[in-house]
Amino acid sequence: MIHRADIQTHIPHAGRMCLLDTILSYDRHTIHGLSSTHRDPSNPLARAGRLDAVCGIEYAAQAMAFHGSITGDPSEGPRIGYLASVRDLLLQVARLDDLSDDLGITATLLASAHNGASYAFSIVHANRTIISGRATILFGASIK
Repeated sequence: MIHRADIQTHIPHAGRMCLLDTILSYDRHTIHGLSSTHRDPSNPLARAGRLDAVCGIEYAAQAMAFHGSITGDPSEGPRIGYLASVRDLLLQVARLDDLSDDLGITATLLASAHNGASYAFSIVHANRTIISGRATILFGASIK
């Protein structure tokens, strides 16, 4: 297991903006993580006391960023990633802040190239998929 402090060394999000608590496992193609931050009243994505389900995309994007960092070419170093598109988004709930159990986040690499990657992602709550979709990430310059 990889915990928050180590997660933050691989993604550009720190402090409260790091939404992932734990990376349970990963391999070259898939990453599985957990988060409880959707229940935090001071979640930085919450507005007017609500954390809308669409914010789940950011949870998935952080899992993708970690996956890309940990499985990428170490000689390139970390690179800036931009969420270019989200497709086939399916939201089964309206909001996340009222969900009692931790969120399970899974992202699976569908394709990768030097300038980007495509992932399928899902978020599970209480053994039920509540958010799913596909995302395309475009890579920018190395962070050095």
